[in-house]
Amino acid sequence: AQQRSSCRTPLLLQAGAACSREIQKPRSSDDSETIKLEHDSSAEQRLVLAADKQRRESYEEKRNAFESYADEENDEQNERARESTEQWREFHHDGSHDPPHEYNHHTV
Repeated sequence: AQQRSSCRTPLLLQAGAACSREIQKPRSSDDSETIKLEHDSSAEQRLVLAADKQRRESYEEKRNAFESYADEENDEQNERARESTEQWREFHHDGSHDPPHEYNHHTV
């Protein structure tokens, strides 16, 4: 079985001649311009992707910093509330009897 390329089929002899010329034809300036545009486009796309990644990382760092700040503020507020409640209990307890059960709640 003979293998025939599309350039060598009897019906496409003229196309075959064009096909062989295309193979041997050096690249035109239009072809190199197209390659250059594709290269520029992919370089630009890499820059856009890098900027997006940097922006996501920046937002993540800011979000993490704010979450840490909010957690710390919440912890400090809880500590102040606990201390304030404890001081109020000490001030209102005269020691003659046990404090009512609603004051005996222990929070962590």
